[in-house]
Amino acid sequence: MARPRQFDEQEVLRDVRDQFWTAGYAATSLDDLTRASGLGKGSLYGAFGDKHKLFMRTLEAYVNESCESLEQNLAGYPRAVDGLRALLVAGAASQRRGCYLANSTTELAATDPAVAAKAREAYEHIAGLVAGAVERAQREGDLPAGIDPVTFARTLQAAQQGIVYMGRSGLPAEALAEVAGNLADQLLPIR
Repeated sequence: MARPRQFDEQEVLRDVRDQFWTAGYAATSLDDLTRASGLGKGSLYGAFGDKHKLFMRTLEAYVNESCESLEQNLAGYPRAVDGLRALLVAGAASQRRGCYLANSTTELAATDPAVAAKAREAYEHIAGLVAGAVERAQREGDLPAGIDPVTFARTLQAAQQGIVYMGRSGLPAEALAEVAGNLADQLLPIR
């Protein structure tokens, strides 16, 4: 008879995700994962499968949490354009380790079809959430009616991710904030 699990699965996934996030997939060893999770090799793989399956679980959980947070943040502003501006500025607050989804995409998508598919799916979902805010900003009269919401959403994503990548280089937070503010002023003018 199998023993019941004696650990919090979500906590283990967060701890393992943080290890992958800090070191990257390739540089993370099984010993690193057991140390981060506090589980033995048998328990870790018995519960989550091999390293790749474990990684994909952490990526899925990160994407789900990030999309929920983004949806709530965008909806939390009285005017949609303010939520879109906040999205750009949030990239400036990113730490040097960047975005887990972007890091994973950069490291693995070219050689790992599962990661590429998850990244495409995630970025399209994010674009859909942002496009919804763009449409709302159009209805509120803060963005021109003639712009395509999905294309503009992808433009905002590219700008925000560019800020995050710049932050990974160690560019000071003040410089990142200035870039983010400039982009927000150019892309989302205050009417």
